[in-house]
Order: sequence, then structure tokens, then C-alpha cells
Amino acid sequence: MRKIAIIGSGFSSLAAAAYLSKAGYHVDVFEKNEQVGGRARILDRDGFRFDMGPSWYWMPDVFERFFNDFDKKPSDYYELIRLSPGYRVHFDDFTSIDVPDTIEDIYATFEKEEKGSSIQLQKFLEIAEYNYEVAIKKLVYKPGVSPLELITPETIANVNQFFTNISSDIRKRFKSPKLIKILEFPVLFLGAKPQDTPAFYSFMNYADFVLGTWYPKGGMYSVVEGIIDLCTELGVHFHTNSNIDKIVTDKSKVIGLEINNKFKEFDIVLSGADYAHTETLLDKRDRGYSENYWKKKTFAPSALLFYVGFDTKIKNVLHHELFFDKDFDGHAQDIYDEPKWPEAPLFYSSFTSVTDDTIAPKGKEAGVFLIPLAPDLEDTEELRNKYFEDIISRLEAHTHQSLKEHILFKQSYCVSDFKKDYNSYKGNAYGMANTLLQTAFLRPKISSKKLDNLYFTGQLTVPGPGVPPALISGKLAAELICKDHNIDKLYETSF
Repeated sequence: MRKIAIIGSGFSSLAAAAYLSKAGYHVDVFEKNEQVGGRARILDRDGFRFDMGPSWYWMPDVFERFFNDFDKKPSDYYELIRLSPGYRVHFDDFTSIDVPDTIEDIYATFEKEEKGSSIQLQKFLEIAEYNYEVAIKKLVYKPGVSPLELITPETIANVNQFFTNISSDIRKRFKSPKLIKILEFPVLFLGAKPQDTPAFYSFMNYADFVLGTWYPKGGMYSVVEGIIDLCTELGVHFHTNSNIDKIVTDKSKVIGLEINNKFKEFDIVLSGADYAHTETLLDKRDRGYSENYWKKKTFAPSALLFYVGFDTKIKNVLHHELFFDKDFDGHAQDIYDEPKWPEAPLFYSSFTSVTDDTIAPKGKEAGVFLIPLAPDLEDTEELRNKYFEDIISRLEAHTHQSLKEHILFKQSYCVSDFKKDYNSYKGNAYGMANTLLQTAFLRPKISSKKLDNLYFTGQLTVPGPGVPPALISGKLAAELICKDHNIDKLYETSF
């Protein structure tokens, strides 16, 4: 049995581990932190439970497809709840719009805001649905090894959507600034400004409005626990507190890893850790990309997060709340164009305890707050506190209540923490943005350019940032490993 080591234990690593173990490999997963899950860790404090990383469950069909590959289904491991409404968006005039959980109600909500917009939305979503079918069934399950992967009858017929941006497409159809913000929101998961995101990515709007916003009871870590259980059933071995000091090579081949200063031999290494960091574990001659390469890439934002315990239930909030009450373009400029701490940040809040009474003690509320930031900013406790005061004051104003005196504790997480805990390049939170020139075969490769048995998975390679793409990335890496190492018969039956 061939031995494979997987560095990191995020969603892509866990998915790859499951597929590779099913394919007959002896799989060891090494996580530098105390918990398995990578960025999808949990914080338990005083009876409160916080998802420290991903909090949105979109594209349920991708999760279903993953578990179906093992003759399982998500409900074998966790319970899903469809949120109704999906989320709320706050604006600068102290109004808000709730995004309902049915498309008919979404049409009505749009029409109420802008006469005639429901017809435009229907036309927009017809294209978005087609794009989703093309993306999920034709494109994202390709390994990014050739530009020919993007050439299909469907993409040829709609090639203009790759060379126009989604922001201009939305603005041609809608006039209401509020509706425009709601429609531009989903592509933020791709890590780039709407003006820099191809119109083809409107499939994210289909995922939002039609497939819906879901919640796994117990939080997103319930999904992690489910995949860990699946991996364990398949024979995967997990090792926490296992820091990788070096990827050890001999000529053009990886022979093992130095883990906590001890050498362990492996036939193949797959890294789900930060791609740029992983290459620093190699001698320079074995690296596929230079530091200059990484510097030139457009990275998704970092984030300032707060995990807050309140001693009371909070009124007038939903599970997901988006505060677009400041200038969207101004904040984007502070992230992408002239990186600096934002003058007037947008922010997001999640109150999972509104939906799930297991998340906080009875009569109390758990809140997570996130401000997108440019990567590689210098963060200090003083700056963190300044921004916390700002967003809590705005939350109080929009929800018409006093909250500061009800805070039991707050714990922050920012750029320096992403670097320390995840070896994240420049402290980014979401990987490399999916701009036109960083899509598919133009992203860093799954297989090493220099070493025959070194591979990569995760948000810096294909298909890109987000939890569903991470599951897909793990499958792509596993498939490529099996192909490259002549497990043809097993490969055919396993995938």
C-alpha cells in the first residue's frame, strides 16, 4: 500500500483524504493546530460555540455530490436547515431588505423596491442558472492543466461573459443601488471586486436565490466533523499539533517530511496548506513559483473578526446580517486599489444562536462579526478595538437597542493570526481571487512543476476560494494523483 501524507486539514485536504483512502492509499493527515479542520475551526468559550472560519452553507448540491461519491448523503452526518429569510441587508438610510427563501418572494421583494425589476431578475437568473449548469457540470471539476478545458460549445457560445464584468451586467438591468448591492454581494465570495469578476460568475446569484442559504445544525464545524467521520470510516489517520518543518527531496522526488523535527518517509505528498508557504518548505531549486510570482497575484481579502458572547438575546437580527450602510466602492478601494485600513468599512454579522439553541447558553447570544480587509496590513489591539466600537455602535443604531453593556467577552482575530495559525500568504483569509487572469488553468497548478510526487489542493489552486470549491479541489487532486501513479483500474471504479 502506497503511503501519502496530506499537509493541513481544511475542507480540500479532508476531501482529498477521503478519495485517496477509498482509492487504496494509506493516508496520514498532518495538522499544525490542535483541531482538525484548518480554517474551519471552532472556538468554545463559556458555553458559547463559534465557527471561526466559514459560516455560509451554499451550493448544497456540491456537498451532496461529495457524499454521494461514497454512497453517503449529508443527512448521514449532519442536519441541514434552510434559513428563512436567507439573510438581511442594511443600508445607509437605516432601511433593510430581507432576502426570502423562495424565488417567488424574492421577485416580489425586488418589484417592491424597483418597478419592473422582477422581470429583469427573472431574465438575469435564467442566464445565471445556465452558467451554474455549465460551471458545475462542465468546468469546475476540471484539473486546470490546459486552456482546452475551458473550450466547450457552451463557453464558446457565451465567450463574451468571460470578457465583461458582472458589475456592468447588473447595472445594465437594475437601477436601485440597494438591489445592485444585493446582486453584487455573492461574488464577494470569489475574492475580487465585482468590477473585476467575469459576468459568467452570475452563477453565484443562482446559488444564492434559487439553491438557497442553509445552516448545518451545530454550525459549519458539524460538516467538518461529518467528513472526519467519513474519513475515519475509510481508514484515514489524523495527526494534530504536527508542524511540517521541511519537505524532504532526493533529486526530483519527494521522499518524506520533517514533522516536529522528525523525518517520516512517504511516497507522495499532497499539501492543502497555503500554497506559497508550502513552497518555502522546499529548497529554492524545487519551487514552482517565485516570490515575485506571488507578489503580483491578486489575493482575496483578509479579515478582522470578532467572536462575542452577549448576556442577553439580541432583538431584530437574523442568522446572517450584511451591513452595506457605508460606501461599497470606497471600502473596495481600500482593499484592492490602495490597501489600507478602511475609513468606513462594510461588515457582516452572524448570530447562529438565533437559529440554533445549542450555540449559546439559554437566554444568551453568540455573535460573529467580520470586516473585510486588505491583506498584509499591520494590525494592533488598538486598531482592532477601534473598529469593534464602530461596528457595535452601528449594530445598535440599526437594530434600535443598547448592546455594549451586554457583552460578556470578545475575542478578535486578524491578519497576524491568519499568518501565525495558517501560514497564510500576507494573512489572506480566502486565498487567491477568481479574476479572469486567475481562473482555471491560469491558477497555480495542482501538480508540482519540479517534483513528480508533490501535489497541491485548496483555495490557491483550482477551482478557487470557498467551501464547495475546496471539496471539488480535493477531488481533483486525488484524481490527478491516481492518474499520474497508474491506479487506472481503481481510479475508474473510485471516481
